[in-house]
Amino acid sequence: MIDGIGIDVVDIERFRQTLERTPTLLEKLFTPAERVKPIQSLAARFAAKEALAKALSAGKGLPWHDAEVINHENGKPDFIFRGAIADLVDGAKVHLTLSHDAGIASAMVILER
Repeated sequence: MIDGIGIDVVDIERFRQTLERTPTLLEKLFTPAERVKPIQSLAARFAAKEALAKALSAGKGLPWHDAEVINHENGKPDFIFRGAIADLVDGAKVHLTLSHDAGIASAMVILER
């Protein structure tokens, strides 16, 4: 049964400018493994975390590092959950898709229980 759906889109250039203006944001939003990704992948990962918050109906204040976006060998994106977000997910199946094209990064999350 679908328990939540979230979607988010990010303007990649605007996101790049934001990170340049506020360098500490990179460390706040992303785990060390995520930080080495190119800007379009960072924007998609940010969109994924925002979409996850929407799917969980969690509002603001989630710990960003408690949801890390990874890619499996075949390229499929997935989350690793820790701490407070792992508690909120509580064993639910979380489906994630990412895309970036034409200056826009997007993510969709479906939470299934």
